[in-house]
Amino acid sequence: MSKKVVVAYSGGLDTSYTVMYLAKEKGYEVYAACANTGGFSPEQLKQNEENAYKLGATKYVTLDVTQEYYEKSLKYMIFGNVLRNNCYPISVSSERIFQAMAIARYANEIGADAIAHGSTGAGNDQIRFDMTFLVMAPGVEIITLTRDKALSRQEEVDYLNANGFHADFTKLKYSYNVGIWGTSICGGELLDPTQGLPEEAYLKHATAEEPSELRIEFKQGEIYAVNGEVFEDKIKAIQKIEEIGSAYAIGRDCNVGDTIIGIKGRVAFEAAAPKLIIEAHRLLEKSTLSKWQQYWKDQIANWYGAFLHESQYLEPVMPDMEAMLTSSQRNVNGTAILQLRPYSFQTVGVDSPDDLTKSKLGEYGEMQRGWTSDEAKGFIKVTSTPLRMYYGIHPDEPRIL
Repeated sequence: MSKKVVVAYSGGLDTSYTVMYLAKEKGYEVYAACANTGGFSPEQLKQNEENAYKLGATKYVTLDVTQEYYEKSLKYMIFGNVLRNNCYPISVSSERIFQAMAIARYANEIGADAIAHGSTGAGNDQIRFDMTFLVMAPGVEIITLTRDKALSRQEEVDYLNANGFHADFTKLKYSYNVGIWGTSICGGELLDPTQGLPEEAYLKHATAEEPSELRIEFKQGEIYAVNGEVFEDKIKAIQKIEEIGSAYAIGRDCNVGDTIIGIKGRVAFEAAAPKLIIEAHRLLEKSTLSKWQQYWKDQIANWYGAFLHESQYLEPVMPDMEAMLTSSQRNVNGTAILQLRPYSFQTVGVDSPDDLTKSKLGEYGEMQRGWTSDEAKGFIKVTSTPLRMYYGIHPDEPRIL
């Protein structure tokens, strides 16, 4: 009886090679499973299915985990305004965990003997997949042909061509990972740390010329409406903001960071929706959260993003951090107003029933109503006491000379 293997199948070169090689050379019963977190179009999924059977798969399935990805990850990344290195919105990399979880569940469901994926040995994805499989599908063999055989792209193309599969896997200058939370771009000029990407390297280009206003309304930290249009489906709200922002080519940047395996990595990305949503949400929080809510939430969010990026989603502390992030959003209600223009945007203001700047105690730089002039003087004098005490004893300190 043939062994069952589930291949985490994206339709790309590495996983196409894996499907054919395991079916043809090793005699596995191959189940090609495409875990969709929102990065595949219906046309791409249909093509994946057709190709999987041509490659020799016994069965093809699409595992749609887009809503799970939002509810269990994206929502909290928005609550936390998560940007790795204050730059990268943890785009496609955050999707890998949920793709791996879906694959592991499917492997357990069909009683698979092995799980295969197409990651190389030089990146983060191998860790995200392997760690998830080790935890959720213990005892199931993990097969990684590209990594273990140190295969070149040309070797894989030649094998597929020789065995009658002639899909266009022409070597491109850049590699792309497209997801609901942004597109990452590797290769080309990025291999030279002195260069950025040229215009043609990006998938989305500016088509809008005139500035426009974008209004994103939040209820308890979650997107509620975009330019007045209410969205029950938060994924569709994200897609709507992406459509609006990408027309201005907003959200482009390049991140240099530490990989899980310890080397530095450089990746470019285009992520209009994440950048716009996070900055709109951050703007609203500035007016609706207290100073210490903002401070402690930022500390938790920084760790939450780091753990998510470094394949620690299953660490038991994650739901504890999510609980704090969720609690912090109870008064994050209202509309953030942004102005968009080609290649950039700026925050304008907020309209919120929970806006703390509307306090009757006073208006900054204008008039105090919650305290008297004498009370202000007393407060300042008491606040200065430790400094007056120190410099009274140390009048020769260089700082005050």
